[in-house]
Amino acid sequence: MDQLARRLGVPDAVVIGLGSMLGAGVFVVFGPAVAAAGGAGLLPALVLAGFVAFCNATSSARLAARYPESGGTYVYGRERLGPFAGFLAGWGFVVGKTASCAAMALTIGAYLWPGQARLVAAGAVLAVTAVNLCGIGKTAAVTRALVALVLAVLALVTVVGLVGGPVDLGRLGEPGGSARGVLTAAGLLFFAFAGYARIATLGEEVRDPQRTIPRAVPLALGVVLAIYLVLAVVALGVLGADRLADSAAPLVDVVTAAGLPGLAWVVRAGATIAVVGVLLSLVAGVGRTTLAMARRRDLPGALAAVHPVRQVPHRAELAVAAVVIVVVLLGDVRDAIGFSSCTVLVYYAITNAAALTLGRDPDRRLPVQVLAGLGLVGCLLLVVNLPLSSVLAGFAVLAVGAAWHFARQRSR
Repeated sequence: MDQLARRLGVPDAVVIGLGSMLGAGVFVVFGPAVAAAGGAGLLPALVLAGFVAFCNATSSARLAARYPESGGTYVYGRERLGPFAGFLAGWGFVVGKTASCAAMALTIGAYLWPGQARLVAAGAVLAVTAVNLCGIGKTAAVTRALVALVLAVLALVTVVGLVGGPVDLGRLGEPGGSARGVLTAAGLLFFAFAGYARIATLGEEVRDPQRTIPRAVPLALGVVLAIYLVLAVVALGVLGADRLADSAAPLVDVVTAAGLPGLAWVVRAGATIAVVGVLLSLVAGVGRTTLAMARRRDLPGALAAVHPVRQVPHRAELAVAAVVIVVVLLGDVRDAIGFSSCTVLVYYAITNAAALTLGRDPDRRLPVQVLAGLGLVGCLLLVVNLPLSSVLAGFAVLAVGAAWHFARQRSR
């Protein structure tokens, strides 16, 4: 048994995409984005981030339909650009997203029991791993419930802000940012979208991938973009640019400013649920990429096993969970995962570069080659406008992986 079962249809794939994107980012990201771009720059930055994500999603969907197996861009890079490009994408994804898993788990611990955050974080990792080991069907079912709860909380914030805010649309034009500030804000906001490619990463478990993936990826992304635009207008319209820029929990401040501070705990609970959903899909995605790399001996071959009953990469997921638990118990990655931002954008740059090699798609009117090119340029543009510390850390991680890859090639 070395293949995964195809159990996901379009609705399940869309739900997993939503669960991956509607994470903690939307509960905190508007503050630093406004600080970088100013009030007038928030919506353009959000649209730019959404457009880059759309280009990446289009490329991911095309490639996943062509190569419907676990691993995402690790597989696409190997098949279209060569083993090194694939390894670089896979290495960046596994290392960067493992750090993200630890950060998400620690966030859960900080929300639920600050005094024992590490133990709670370890328990959260064990819980989501147990769900994932039960099969992709169980993962989709739990994600569906979590997404419904998060959407209910976001709808509550929107209604409270619109009714009790009030929303002052004039605040959408408050100055304060530069063109580079908009690019920096777009780079920050991009990671509130990160997760749409989880559908492609799980490509080996999608039914009729040539039809399902190209539909599910842009649909999930479009829903999330619409939600983010509404929330951005409400948050900026209620709080204003200065107050929003200083806010560590903008959506909590929205309900407080609307005169309902008693609802703050509901919003914080929604953030916790959203983080659980992201952690669930992250562990699944990293496990599938680990499986793909192990199949090609870029990671230990023992991790390539698939459970004969559950049909999940149980060894890969257990290994990922073990590493994440070690990190959350011994380290503190909440302030040290800037490299994850950089490696994710490099990952998607390789995605777009691989999509450029596919040629024109005669069945589509959409200029998919143009979108792939714009996605590649957009990813590189956002990378160079990230904080310098994030760029240096990200390329240091990629350099370590590249050195190990070439050392292994030479030893062979």
